[in-house]
Amino acid sequence: MAPCDVGPVALAPMYYRGSAAAVIVYDITKQDSFHTLKKWVKELKEHGPERIVVAIAGNKCDLSDIREVPLKDAKEYAESIGAIVVETSAKNAINIEELFQGISRQIPPLEPHKNGNIDCIKVANLSSQGGRRCC
Repeated sequence: MAPCDVGPVALAPMYYRGSAAAVIVYDITKQDSFHTLKKWVKELKEHGPERIVVAIAGNKCDLSDIREVPLKDAKEYAESIGAIVVETSAKNAINIEELFQGISRQIPPLEPHKNGNIDCIKVANLSSQGGRRCC
């Protein structure tokens, strides 16, 4: 199993604790990645913040001629869990801005942190197992 294909791990909750949104990505050319996405969503729903905005990104839309995951299936799944769904291409920068605009429209306004700094956000990267605060 390749590192990017691993399922939810015990350390994952520390990366999304306190998050306002999560983007979960699958490869439209690999049906298995869509099944793995569902496992991540289940993990997030069970252990993540109660009101987290979930966005599903079907990546590699530039390769739609070898698609394995129909957009209809992704839309139906997203609707069933109350998520945003957007097909993207990281390679060709297609719909990336639209994905984040959709998320931003659903995130409630920030509340000040205990120290009064509302400009502080947490940036987490699950693939590198590292997180950092940016203020």
